[in-house]
Amino acid sequence: MRLTRFTDLALRTLMRLAVAETDLPTTRDVAATMEVPYTHTAKVVARLQHLGLVEARRGRGGGLTLTSAGRAASVGAVVRELEGAGDVVDCDGTTPCPLRGACVLRGALRRAQEAFFAELDPLTVNDLVATPTGPLLLGISSRAPTGAEGP
Repeated sequence: MRLTRFTDLALRTLMRLAVAETDLPTTRDVAATMEVPYTHTAKVVARLQHLGLVEARRGRGGGLTLTSAGRAASVGAVVRELEGAGDVVDCDGTTPCPLRGACVLRGALRRAQEAFFAELDPLTVNDLVATPTGPLLLGISSRAPTGAEGP
């Protein structure tokens, strides 16, 4: 299974915010740290806010913070939410697969997908930034140029 870029960026954003000790990085800061376009990061931050995982404060002293729910969030649950509950393959699409009525592969792929999520379920966002990742991420964050616009 391959994660979408959106989900990948969302997980990296959560990780960046999990190591923010006293600084409140802005969306631009996170985009610079992750070396991705600001517009993509802004969409990810908006979705993470909607899910209650991130809080954004505007104005002087503003920035992004990880909520307590975000800190304790199951990585499996976050990935499920962002990736959706769809099948790995689209057997019923615009050109339905002629094997779909008797296919063993579809069930096997569904079980493999659930095993993938189950492996991520016990991990929390805090677990993702344990040593050695957290200190490395802090080092990258301190080198990234800071922006002056928006949370």
